[in-house]
Amino acid sequence: MRHDKAVERHQDPPQGGFRQAMAWLHTWAGLALGWVLFFVFVTGTLGYFDTEIDRWMQPELPPSQAGLPAREVAPMLLTRLAAQAPGAERWQLRLPVDRNQPWPVIRWQGADPDAGATAANGEETLNGRSGLPLVARETGGGQHLYQMHWRLHYLGRGISDWIISLATLFMLVALITGVVVHRRIFRDFFTFRPGKGQRSWLDAHNLLSVVSLPFQLMITYSGLVFMGFSFMPLIVAAHYGVDREGRQQFFDEVFEAPGLVAPAAEPAPLVPLDGLLAEAEARWGEGRIRFVDIRHPGDRNARVILRESRDASVASGGRLLVFDGVSGERLHSGDGSGSARTVRDTLTGLHEGLFAATGLRWLYFFSGLLGCGMVATGLVLWGVKRRQQAQRRTGAAPLGLRLVERLNVGTVAGLPVAIAAYFWANRLLPPGLAERAAWEAHALFLTWLALMLHALLRKPGRAWVEQLSLAAIAWGTLPLLNALTTDRHLLHSLPRGDWALAGIDLVALVFGLGCATLAAWLRARHLSRQALSPVAPQRPASERQWGQA
Repeated sequence: MRHDKAVERHQDPPQGGFRQAMAWLHTWAGLALGWVLFFVFVTGTLGYFDTEIDRWMQPELPPSQAGLPAREVAPMLLTRLAAQAPGAERWQLRLPVDRNQPWPVIRWQGADPDAGATAANGEETLNGRSGLPLVARETGGGQHLYQMHWRLHYLGRGISDWIISLATLFMLVALITGVVVHRRIFRDFFTFRPGKGQRSWLDAHNLLSVVSLPFQLMITYSGLVFMGFSFMPLIVAAHYGVDREGRQQFFDEVFEAPGLVAPAAEPAPLVPLDGLLAEAEARWGEGRIRFVDIRHPGDRNARVILRESRDASVASGGRLLVFDGVSGERLHSGDGSGSARTVRDTLTGLHEGLFAATGLRWLYFFSGLLGCGMVATGLVLWGVKRRQQAQRRTGAAPLGLRLVERLNVGTVAGLPVAIAAYFWANRLLPPGLAERAAWEAHALFLTWLALMLHALLRKPGRAWVEQLSLAAIAWGTLPLLNALTTDRHLLHSLPRGDWALAGIDLVALVFGLGCATLAAWLRARHLSRQALSPVAPQRPASERQWGQA
């Protein structure tokens, strides 16, 4: 009994004592932006397999071509760029070196349509063996989901950056105060008591939090570093001013390669890339060049920048080489950063996980799922606790509590359904639909809005069961939809060892089964409560008053 009352005080306004104050701060910091944090965690966790999701959402593409020799692929891409984007300010060649870049990609900026360019700015994914464009359906893919977790899709960067920064700051506060509050943090790790109502939800919250605590601290703190230029703008403004030009100058000086100059407006032939690629491979090893960046091609002041694959280092920047684009002279080698930027690049590299091999990437993914569960159980625990308090005091839940309970349903159960709708839209929308990628995202948010409305109109117990059942159907039948709409289904991908495709189908099946199990358990629990409620004894008034103490 004493332990349960301590848990109750854990949620009440602080009345004295450091730990009580931290408990109050932990509770309200978690709730204030908890729904945003859940969205951030879910979409960010999916982002660790963004390339694999890209492949599933473009089944027309061939398997990964990572590993093709750079000295064979780069000249082919350069020929394509010269034909597609003459007179451009910048050419970019992305080589198929690892899972982060499975096919060659060319991009260009500032090309001259009068000189025969197909567009001023453009991008093409090419076949690394033939040099021809790969044709596939338009989609936002996994990269769109990944960007949602910090851009919030419909909001401008000025607004979304501040919301994400505040949510991340609140998350850090909740983590630190949670450690302070839980004196028996390691004992709680081995404690779970099912069927105990609020006690069970708190045990689940503690378990998920403790298991993933190192990951959550790392991902939250590195997220703050990632957003540092947004929520601490005065540091930049003090030296570069508050206008857009000054801010851009800062980013150019910090993140651009050294030795870049303005064009001379004097034509000169571009140096052959073979020698530059050979020098980079001599330094880094074969198969390490991921990026060739050519500034002012065809100009006397052209520069060629080569960057190394990021799977060899945690730091997100990576090593680079800068060459004169006409003479081929090496102008700079290294990573182009000082100690402060190295620290930042290391933390952002840890956050993004682009360096992670398959096993470590799955660890990132499962840790992210634990973070989703931590936020979800915290939100539910807030409602369960206050409903019990309201029933003891007045016998009825206040409007604010009822709203929170329904928002919890629409967020925790509704968002997975909405993301499933994103995958369904990829298969069902017509291939030639204008702005098809945008409509995939619209399908996600329209579905989520509909489920929010459903949660507001239904009792929470029924809404949980109905939305989790819908999630089970939407995810569990996704492989069937894939088989009916493409020829890249499990019977095709598994025998060929195409795990980028098969993995999405298999994870969808597992997640659908998990949602079905949870929905069935909640339904049985809801029915048992309904059966007992007509005969449940009422406590005397004196006992109800004692329970409020």
